[in-house]
Amino acid sequence: MSESNAVANGLAGAGGGIIAQILTYPLQTVNTRQQTERTLKRNNNQSLQLQSSSNTTTTVPAPGTFHQILHVIGSEGWGGLYSGLKPSLLGTAVSQGIYYYFYQVFKNRAVAIAAARKIKGRGDGTVGMFGWLIVAAMAGSLNVLLTNPIWVLVTRMQTHTQAERKIIEEKKEALRREASESSIAGSTLQDKVAELESIKSQPFGTIHAANEVYNEAGVVGFWKGVIPALIMVCNPSIQFMIYESSLKHLRAKRTAKKQGNQSVTALEVFLLGALAKLGATVSTYPLLVVKSRLQAKQEIGGSNSYRYSGTVDAILKMIRYEGLPGFYKGMSTKIVQSVFAASVLFMVKEELVKFFTVLTDKSKKALLKTK
Repeated sequence: MSESNAVANGLAGAGGGIIAQILTYPLQTVNTRQQTERTLKRNNNQSLQLQSSSNTTTTVPAPGTFHQILHVIGSEGWGGLYSGLKPSLLGTAVSQGIYYYFYQVFKNRAVAIAAARKIKGRGDGTVGMFGWLIVAAMAGSLNVLLTNPIWVLVTRMQTHTQAERKIIEEKKEALRREASESSIAGSTLQDKVAELESIKSQPFGTIHAANEVYNEAGVVGFWKGVIPALIMVCNPSIQFMIYESSLKHLRAKRTAKKQGNQSVTALEVFLLGALAKLGATVSTYPLLVVKSRLQAKQEIGGSNSYRYSGTVDAILKMIRYEGLPGFYKGMSTKIVQSVFAASVLFMVKEELVKFFTVLTDKSKKALLKTK
């Protein structure tokens, strides 16, 4: 029974994850670009700082989410908002399926242990908050190790156009510096700049992304960002701890009031899911930014401040060159995207679990009748 329950939760999680991913993917694409956008601190006297021809630093304020969505549509078309959608849907299905399957397996085990402890006179027979945290962490760790390569490809595809634009801007800046230091005619400079601006982005699919990652770092490159991703296991752990505890409290409250119907509605699950994801996202967002930076193309621009050799190097350089605000780039976008996605996920997942349960019960009854 517990095995079929785990399978039902795995399938329901995969289905809910796919629907949530499709609905919120444009926000996810913009958010990833926001996270990987480098903006050096003002008045930083480091030699690696970007400077204008007058040796004064210029910082352009980052545009808002809506403005960035319009910019992507205008420059890349609607397809730009869905870059990497195919591997992302695969990753979501596999990731949610793995996570919910093992989450249910570990959850069943935790419930069994709690019940056994109650028989021995230890505990009230329920799994506490720390227990849910451990269950979610174990399921999340397995999920990260198995699916990290997929998310590396998704990040590359989401940020490819942005990376190409950065490279072209760096080449244009190099031409301007060369022109100021030599006797290159203005018309020649303008021709070269126009030639760079006329370069159109080439199609960049999953195979292209995989080749790029492999050529840069070999097989190990597919597990870039795995360390912050493993640490970020606390995100779904916190999320499910808040969700399960809130759900338990809600049901206990209804039991105490002796209400006839103690089941939780889809709207209540939606709201509980939103609350749980909000708390988890705010507390772990800096790690998500570091992970995205590591998984994106590293050779952006000529500055060493743009390249990271690992998790610690990324954290230290972000603190040095961008300050603490660098760790929270795009957080408002992420909150909207992740809270809405989690709410849809939980709601669809719970409804699918009910559907699979009813379907399984009917199948068992039909099987018994034939005997």
